Amino acid sequence: MAKATLLVLDGFGVGAMEDSPDSGANTCKHVGAQLPALHRMGLTAVTEGKPSKVAAYGRSALAHWGADTYMGHQELVGTIPKRPQQRLMKDVHQTIAAALTRAGYDVQYPWTGRPILLVEQFILVGDNLESAYGNIINVTADLQQISFEKVRSIGRCVRESVDVSRVIAFGGPNTSIERILSVVKENEPGQWGVDTPKSGVYGEGYEVYHMGYGVNMAGQFQSIAEKQQLPVFRIGKTADVLHGGGYANPVVDTSNVLQTLVEQYEKAHTDAAFLVNVQETDLAGHAEDVQWYRSVLETVDQWFESFLALMKPEDILIITADHGNDPTIGHSRHTREYTPILVIGEQISPVSIGTRTTMADIGATLAEYFQLQATESGRSFLGEMKKHSNNMG
Repeated sequence: MAKATLLVLDGFGVGAMEDSPDSGANTCKHVGAQLPALHRMGLTAVTEGKPSKVAAYGRSALAHWGADTYMGHQELVGTIPKRPQQRLMKDVHQTIAAALTRAGYDVQYPWTGRPILLVEQFILVGDNLESAYGNIINVTADLQQISFEKVRSIGRCVRESVDVSRVIAFGGPNTSIERILSVVKENEPGQWGVDTPKSGVYGEGYEVYHMGYGVNMAGQFQSIAEKQQLPVFRIGKTADVLHGGGYANPVVDTSNVLQTLVEQYEKAHTDAAFLVNVQETDLAGHAEDVQWYRSVLETVDQWFESFLALMKPEDILIITADHGNDPTIGHSRHTREYTPILVIGEQISPVSIGTRTTMADIGATLAEYFQLQATESGRSFLGEMKKHSNNMG
């Protein structure tokens, strides 16, 4: 029985990449947290070049364009998303409307002069107002009146007709199409969409489906694993940003994320994979709150010892990130930084795995660990760090 845990410290970068617009970014250094466990496990080896006696260690560049949580996670599990384009609904609404009409959906314009589409009476298609300008198109639904399965189908049709970074289909049963329509606004000039926090879609019964540009989900680790009946547990934000059919719990509070992992880990009595995201680090970065960021990291660091005690000789733990989010850089956006890779387990040699060109190498490594078919992208580093191949996977 073998278990592998991927723990993503969301936004925990270790220094700006050469092509980063924020050349001074270094989330790890600037947060300044006291992290004795992480440093003992190899973080110092990554940041200062001092060899680790405990873990395999290295860092990874981001192969996806920009620095994005959703795209970063698609990369982590073995696919490299295509480079998207920035487009607003005003640029693509006619293309989307034509595609939806060809697919047999009823499409209307609720207002003259606004690039907003009303589809099947209860779904609104518009710009995402909370993310980067021209990055995401939202498909917002009243789930009292229409099934989420149909919302996803409409979302997929929108996804196929545009090349923006992401299309997000979501909705809730505790709102109405009238309320959704009432909070449509122009955010930036020409940027029209639903003010989602005011729309009432969040809360009990909320459902969401993310669709990235150029992402082949069938080639990702968790899809390959589940096809072979390997249980995959998605805990924290991975429950929202990675697709799968197994256990999924989108818990946000860090202590609850870690406790949920422990509970499910102890219950699993077969080979199993755990894909876990600590989101509060990223939230603290967006808030530009160094103290909050530091506190979250130190909470995780203090937890490691108890989790390592649960691991069996054949188990591995991979600690990494998906991008940077330096709270001291002077803005609240993600920073394009290298991410750390620390791999702990009794069968792991404390060696350097160098600088990886893509985070997809992690997904490829997980696939090899469980002796599954290779992921779409990435090069496994399992052979570079394992002690005894016959005792792993």
